[in-house]
Amino acid sequence: MRLFIGIPLATAPAGDLAAAVHQLRTKEQAENLRWSAPESWHITLQFLGSTTPQQYECVRNHLRARRYPSFGIQLGLFDTFDRAGVFFVAVRVTPLLLELQQSITAGTAHCGFTPEDRPYRPHITLARRKGRSGDRDLRALKLQIQPPKLRSFPAEALILYESVATPGGSRYEIREHFPFEAP
Repeated sequence: MRLFIGIPLATAPAGDLAAAVHQLRTKEQAENLRWSAPESWHITLQFLGSTTPQQYECVRNHLRARRYPSFGIQLGLFDTFDRAGVFFVAVRVTPLLLELQQSITAGTAHCGFTPEDRPYRPHITLARRKGRSGDRDLRALKLQIQPPKLRSFPAEALILYESVATPGGSRYEIREHFPFEAP
């Protein structure tokens, strides 16, 4: 199974983001993009990838044993990862979010997972290009977008997701839910 750990998007900002994305999808440049379903929107803390049953148990036990306080998440601007062909909304890196991400990756290292070398860039993936032809459209869409007005929200839980490959793209299934403690 292919797993990752993330924070789900709260209802109110998901509605704001869905309205903004709906407007973007009507633009000509949006035709060569494969848009993510709103129910799949999340902030990845660590992508684990292919996971054995023993590693799954180790990660699950680690997350169950830890207690994390709820904290605020602030969404930022629309942007792109040009090389990867990803259109996203940025998430502001706060000390609490960074501390959580580092704690997660340190804990999963005991389960056999290696943290990424690159800096943590939290975001919510909204669309991916379809083939190489989407590069030009992705750049053009980025130039047309207006900064959205998106609400901040409290992070209330960690989710251990399974990424299931389907012909239409990946589908994310919740394997475990780990609520944060109230502040």
